[in-house]
Amino acid sequence: MQNILAGVRVLELGQVLAGPFAGAIFADLGAEVVKLERPAGGDDARHMGPAFRHGDALNFHIFNRGKKSVAIDLKSPEGLADFERLAADSDILVHNLRAGVPESLGIDGPSLCARHPRLIYCGISAFGHAGPMAQRPGYEPLVQAFSGLSSLNGGPDDPPMRSGASLCDQGTGMWAVIAALALLERRHRTGRGGVVQASLLETALVWNGQKADAFVNQGRLPDRHRSGHPGFVPYEAFDTADLPVLICCGNDRLFAKLAQELGRPGWVEDPRFATNRSRLQNKAELLAQLEPLLREQPRATWLERFEAAGVPCAPVHTVPEALAHPQVQALGLLQPVPDEDFSLTALPITVDGERPTHQGPAPRLGQHNPDYGLKNHG
Repeated sequence: MQNILAGVRVLELGQVLAGPFAGAIFADLGAEVVKLERPAGGDDARHMGPAFRHGDALNFHIFNRGKKSVAIDLKSPEGLADFERLAADSDILVHNLRAGVPESLGIDGPSLCARHPRLIYCGISAFGHAGPMAQRPGYEPLVQAFSGLSSLNGGPDDPPMRSGASLCDQGTGMWAVIAALALLERRHRTGRGGVVQASLLETALVWNGQKADAFVNQGRLPDRHRSGHPGFVPYEAFDTADLPVLICCGNDRLFAKLAQELGRPGWVEDPRFATNRSRLQNKAELLAQLEPLLREQPRATWLERFEAAGVPCAPVHTVPEALAHPQVQALGLLQPVPDEDFSLTALPITVDGERPTHQGPAPRLGQHNPDYGLKNHG
């Protein structure tokens, strides 16, 4: 399993997150990932926060495990010649260089693939490869704000909020990997590589798709809910006597079970609450009755009762609570980094019953220059 992509070489010109995350996926799947970095300082993520190990920030270790580092100056003729030699022997290239930089260096997709027709070239940008903002750089919160994604987070009276996770950066890295693997399959049949373009903005718009499509086709946007759902009631988090619980009644049968456990079987006969559509129209009236009932008992009591009755529910965990839960522990997602004294979250997949593990630690800057016949800049 660990060598599922054995024999595949990936060149990564990645900075901080989107490009490096794509490279980390390839590395965990067993590809040889050669990270090309500036001789002076390397990937900015090395300094993105306080030093964690070997002078590099934790974020660098998270997104660069299992890679090899080559320090190379692409602004020099010697560096470009070394790059060209590496590209000739590689299967996939992933970059999230600033817009315009690949063209200025002559290593944009069309140019590089013309010289190396088998190469699969993945370019990641902030706002996309076309349009009036194609050359504009951007970061995760900027794209979340620009795309409308931030406007959907929070409750009706909250200001726009960015999501806690880097959905656009990491999502774009995932799309790049998916497209690259699809082209790798095509290359098996045709011998031809190709050019992939992905962007944070397009990823954000896809994550927004359900809401945007409702606006385009129905002329409306759903109400904002901190934890709720525009199509189901009740389907959100509620306070109990101590800690919050999330309840998801995705159909009328589940609502009937909830009503029974709350001692309100009459709700299923009440025309205001009998069907999901009627509950959507009378949500305030239902919650005015439901919320005081839930506050009468602690969360553990409700969870035990709801789970026994088949009502979908979950505790609203903190991160430490989630990590300590037996279910999360059983999945073994947190795995040790080889030759290090710490653990990192692994890929959320298993193949043939095995989870891809970290292939090695994050490299020191320029550590592997000699392995590729380059002068050691590290």
